[in-house]
Amino acid sequence: MIPEPGTHAAAASIRWMTIAAFAVFPVQGEVWAQEQPGGVRSYTMVRNSIPQSLTGVPGDPVAGRNIAMSRDLGNCILCHALPDGGAALVTGNVGPPLAGVGARLTAADLRMRLVDSTRINPDSVMPAYYRVDRLTRVAAAYQGKSVLTAQQIEDVLVYLQGLR
Repeated sequence: MIPEPGTHAAAASIRWMTIAAFAVFPVQGEVWAQEQPGGVRSYTMVRNSIPQSLTGVPGDPVAGRNIAMSRDLGNCILCHALPDGGAALVTGNVGPPLAGVGARLTAADLRMRLVDSTRINPDSVMPAYYRVDRLTRVAAAYQGKSVLTAQQIEDVLVYLQGLR
């Protein structure tokens, strides 16, 4: 049964078809971010991944671990269990445990999840750490600014790659 145009059911149907189309036919070479006053650089998404570094500079795994553990920056431990989180830290269980994530996902896949996990799963509750467009309910002071810098994304990425 086809929903009546202009109805809520029609809008939901179109949304679902769009999501399904992206899942079945991923867009290649699609540029998603543009240079912003807040310093966000453009990146190219290829099959739900971002193969190129955001900075061209290798990440620092120690800095990445600090970002992931920090309650003020990445705050990965809010939702994920980290293998080196230590017994004193309370870690989350909303997202999957990150032990072995470096063996399960490529650098390009991890970078996409850090930049904007909703491109892979529209229902993801993980923050878009680098995306600045198409966000809702953002305080004026944070509009156009990413949660993490490009270098911080690369630092967290190299830390996660080391979790094998």
